[in-house]
Amino acid sequence: MSEHQGWVDWDAVAGDGISFAYIKATEGGDYVDRWFTRNWSTAAGAGLTRGAYHFFTLCTGGKRQAQNFVRALPRDPAALPPAVDLELAGNCRARPARAVVDRELRAFLFLVETTTGRRVVLYVSNDFEERYGVRASFDRPSWDRRFLLRPEGDDWVVWQVGGFAHVNGVRGPVDLDVFRRTVWAG
Repeated sequence: MSEHQGWVDWDAVAGDGISFAYIKATEGGDYVDRWFTRNWSTAAGAGLTRGAYHFFTLCTGGKRQAQNFVRALPRDPAALPPAVDLELAGNCRARPARAVVDRELRAFLFLVETTTGRRVVLYVSNDFEERYGVRASFDRPSWDRRFLLRPEGDDWVVWQVGGFAHVNGVRGPVDLDVFRRTVWAG
């Protein structure tokens, strides 16, 4: 969930059988989602397990992005591990070399993981993966986007089943995900 959904009725979301949500916290080096604090607290009040994610931009250094994300993260031991969203769509126009992205993502992961004590979950779009090959370079839990097709292998912890679901309490379509509690090693 992010500000793109606007006001969310989290009690209605929970009443629709949803048990967890990843909520957008930050993007780049200075942006904080204006609905994050409200979504975080009201999702908890509705009984949902929640996690925070950061949209990684290719136009800002990894350390600065990690500092932005860590500042926004609530200290909540019951929360899902932090996640990073790696996509070309919606990103800045820059397309740095693979070595640069590798270096900046490593800086981001190092700071977030040493600060939180938890491994970051990687959500990697197919176009980002084709260009930068991060799945093979970074041994992290994965959040796989495979509409209607179960992810291959056993390394996934979140599976995005669809991108146009209707969920009570949310205006417009939302992503629908499955969470594998049995393999969660946060």
